[in-house]
Amino acid sequence: MALKKDKQKVLGEMFDDERIKSFLSYEAPQGVDGDFHVLEKAYRGMRAENFFTFLSFFTAAKRNINATNPQGETLLDIASTHRHAEDYVTALKEHLAK
Repeated sequence: MALKKDKQKVLGEMFDDERIKSFLSYEAPQGVDGDFHVLEKAYRGMRAENFFTFLSFFTAAKRNINATNPQGETLLDIASTHRHAEDYVTALKEHLAK
């Protein structure tokens, strides 16, 4: 007997401001910088337009856009290696990521 999935993947979901802000409250796993963690979650879970808005909230909250993962990489370092991340890289740079 095959099991039915309980959720369908939603592609291209648009978030309102409250949903976007909710990413700021994600708890980081032990050993991972909290600012890096929420940046990565937003990057992986949002369309570029929503990510740009998220970065505005993130920087307004005085969070560290240049936070690193345990390997010492920033989100800009990582996104810069992804083929389809040009809009995300641009958004990060516009918010002063290095």
